[in-house]
Amino acid sequence: MTSAAEGPILDVVAAVIERDGLVLACRRRVDRSAGGLWEFPGGKVEPGEAADAALQREIAEELDVTIRVVGELTADVTPVDGRGIRLICLRAEVVGEAPTASTDHDELRWVAPADLPALTWAAPDLPAVALLASR
Repeated sequence: MTSAAEGPILDVVAAVIERDGLVLACRRRVDRSAGGLWEFPGGKVEPGEAADAALQREIAEELDVTIRVVGELTADVTPVDGRGIRLICLRAEVVGEAPTASTDHDELRWVAPADLPALTWAAPDLPAVALLASR
């Protein structure tokens, strides 16, 4: 799918994982695209894949944990480098132990929703950050 304003649109999913009133934020490793920026963990949706299945797969690969998707938080298109990134943020719960490491991130941090804006976020995550911080 494309949009004349943003160019090709890439569908990406992200997990908004909450635990004890805190939200999991992940900082991209510096050797990755958007390195050093914070994001909600997730990744690209493969052709024919449902958003929740893509998110479960991506979180298993990145964080080595199983999640249960419990609902949608936001779905916004953000222009990034000449294309649109449609970020679908899904609320999720970890089944079992919380993640302690990531293949794509150099830091995992549990943050109070009101404190999320203090981190330097990747642009596609900003609408979800604003929504969570306003609650």
